[in-house]
Amino acid sequence: VQLQASGGGLVQAGGSLRLSCAASISGFSVKSMAWYRQAPNKERELVATINDNAATHYADSVQGRFTIFRNIAKNTVYLQMNNLEPEDTAVYYCNADLLRPGRSFVYSYWGQGTLVTVSS
Repeated sequence: VQLQASGGGLVQAGGSLRLSCAASISGFSVKSMAWYRQAPNKERELVATINDNAATHYADSVQGRFTIFRNIAKNTVYLQMNNLEPEDTAVYYCNADLLRPGRSFVYSYWGQGTLVTVSS
Protein backbone atom coordinates (compact mmCIF):
# COMPACT_ATOMS: atom_id res chain seq x y z
CA VAL A 1 0.00 0.00 0.00
CA GLN A 2 1.26 3.46 -0.91
CA LEU A 3 -0.27 6.86 -0.33
CA GLN A 4 1.25 9.71 -2.33
CA ALA A 5 0.26 13.18 -1.15
CA SER A 6 0.86 16.30 -3.20
CA GLY A 7 -0.35 19.85 -3.71
CA GLY A 8 1.14 21.71 -0.79
CA GLY A 9 2.86 25.03 -1.16
CA LEU A 10 3.03 28.66 -0.13
CA VAL A 11 -0.10 30.76 -0.42
CA GLN A 12 -1.25 34.09 0.92
CA ALA A 13 -4.04 34.34 3.46
CA GLY A 14 -7.40 34.15 1.72
CA GLY A 15 -6.00 31.98 -1.05
CA SER A 16 -6.76 28.40 -2.02
CA LEU A 17 -4.93 25.13 -2.46
CA ARG A 18 -6.00 21.64 -3.42
CA LEU A 19 -4.24 18.65 -1.91
CA SER A 20 -4.32 15.23 -3.54
CA CYS A 21 -3.58 11.79 -2.15
CA ALA A 22 -3.31 8.94 -4.61
CA ALA A 23 -3.63 5.52 -3.03
CA SER A 24 -2.24 2.27 -4.39
CA ILE A 25 -4.28 -0.33 -2.51
CA SER A 26 -4.23 -3.55 -4.46
CA GLY A 27 -6.10 -6.25 -2.55
CA PHE A 28 -7.83 -3.83 -0.20
CA SER A 29 -11.03 -1.82 -0.17
CA VAL A 30 -11.35 1.63 1.34
CA LYS A 31 -13.26 2.01 4.60
CA SER A 32 -12.44 5.68 4.94
CA MET A 33 -9.85 8.26 3.99
CA ALA A 34 -8.85 11.35 5.86
CA TRP A 35 -6.59 14.36 6.04
CA TYR A 36 -4.71 15.23 9.20
CA ARG A 37 -2.32 18.08 9.86
CA GLN A 38 0.46 18.84 12.26
CA ALA A 39 1.61 22.37 12.91
CA PRO A 40 5.01 23.13 14.47
CA ASN A 41 5.09 22.20 18.16
CA LYS A 42 1.53 20.88 18.04
CA GLU A 43 0.00 17.45 17.97
CA ARG A 44 -1.37 15.94 14.80
CA GLU A 45 -5.06 16.74 14.41
CA LEU A 46 -7.87 15.47 12.24
CA VAL A 47 -8.92 17.87 9.48
CA ALA A 48 -11.52 15.94 7.47
CA THR A 49 -12.71 12.42 6.73
CA ILE A 50 -14.76 10.72 4.05
CA ASN A 51 -16.05 7.18 4.35
CA ASP A 52 -17.08 4.56 1.82
CA ASN A 53 -20.59 6.04 1.74
CA ALA A 54 -19.14 9.46 0.93
CA ALA A 55 -20.19 10.80 4.32
CA THR A 56 -17.86 13.58 5.41
CA HIS A 57 -16.76 15.07 8.71
CA TYR A 58 -14.76 18.24 9.33
CA ALA A 59 -12.91 19.78 12.21
CA ASP A 60 -14.70 22.87 13.48
CA SER A 61 -11.73 25.03 12.52
CA VAL A 62 -12.06 24.21 8.80
CA GLN A 63 -15.82 23.72 8.49
CA GLY A 64 -17.15 25.79 5.60
CA ARG A 65 -13.68 26.48 4.18
CA PHE A 66 -12.35 22.99 3.35
CA THR A 67 -13.98 20.25 1.29
CA ILE A 68 -12.91 16.61 1.15
CA PHE A 69 -13.93 14.50 -1.81
CA ARG A 70 -12.88 11.33 -3.61
CA ASN A 71 -12.40 10.00 -7.09
CA ILE A 72 -13.18 6.34 -6.47
CA ALA A 73 -11.98 5.18 -9.88
CA LYS A 74 -8.57 6.74 -9.24
CA ASN A 75 -8.47 5.85 -5.52
CA THR A 76 -7.61 9.47 -4.90
CA VAL A 77 -8.82 11.74 -2.11
CA TYR A 78 -8.66 15.52 -2.37
CA LEU A 79 -8.79 18.37 0.09
CA GLN A 80 -9.94 21.65 -1.39
CA MET A 81 -8.84 24.41 0.95
CA ASN A 82 -10.35 27.87 0.47
CA ASN A 83 -10.00 31.09 2.41
CA LEU A 84 -6.79 29.83 3.97
CA GLU A 85 -5.58 31.37 7.19
CA PRO A 86 -2.07 31.52 8.69
CA GLU A 87 -3.32 29.12 11.36
CA ASP A 88 -3.75 26.50 8.63
CA THR A 89 0.03 26.32 8.20
CA ALA A 90 1.05 22.73 8.82
CA VAL A 91 2.24 19.51 7.28
CA TYR A 92 -0.83 17.76 5.92
CA TYR A 93 -0.99 13.97 5.94
CA CYS A 94 -3.42 11.68 4.22
CA ASN A 95 -4.63 8.55 5.92
CA ALA A 96 -6.45 5.52 4.60
CA ASP A 97 -8.31 2.91 6.64
CA LEU A 98 -8.50 -0.23 4.52
CA LEU A 99 -10.18 -3.63 4.66
CA ARG A 100 -9.34 -7.01 3.22
CA PRO A 101 -12.30 -8.72 1.48
CA GLY A 102 -14.42 -10.56 4.05
CA ARG A 103 -12.33 -9.35 6.97
CA SER A 104 -13.20 -6.80 9.64
CA PHE A 105 -9.69 -5.82 10.75
CA VAL A 106 -8.87 -2.26 9.71
CA TYR A 107 -5.45 -1.54 8.28
CA SER A 108 -4.40 2.10 8.64
CA TYR A 109 -1.82 3.69 6.37
CA TRP A 110 -0.26 7.16 6.15
CA GLY A 111 1.12 9.22 3.32
CA GLN A 112 4.38 11.14 3.57
CA GLY A 113 2.94 14.59 4.25
CA THR A 114 2.86 17.78 2.22
CA LEU A 115 3.67 21.21 3.63
CA VAL A 116 1.14 24.02 3.46
CA THR A 117 2.36 27.49 4.41
CA VAL A 118 -0.08 30.38 4.60
CA SER A 119 1.45 33.83 4.83
CA SER A 120 -0.36 36.76 6.42
